Amino acid sequence: MKKNNLTELREEPGKSNAYKYKDVAKGDFCGPDETYPVDSLKRAKSALNLAHNAENPEAIKSCVYSKYPELRKGSKMKNRRS
Repeated sequence: MKKNNLTELREEPGKSNAYKYKDVAKGDFCGPDETYPVDSLKRAKSALNLAHNAENPEAIKSCVYSKYPELRKGSKMKNRRS
C-alpha cells in the first residue's frame, strides 16, 4: 500500500492502526484492513473495548465472539486469564 493511501486509510474511523500488526496472521483480525487483531485473549478483549470506534462495531464484536465465545456476557468461561 502506498504511503499516501495508508495515511488516508488511517484517518478513517476505527482504522488508525491499519496494517501496523506485522506479527499477526492475516486470519487473526476482526476488522477491515488488518485492524482489530485477535491473536490472543488480551487483544480480543481490546478489540471489544475499541469496537465502538469502528464503522461497523457489531461486525467486530461478532467476529471476536466467534473466536472467543467465552467473552460473551453471561459466559461461564468469562474469567479465563488472558
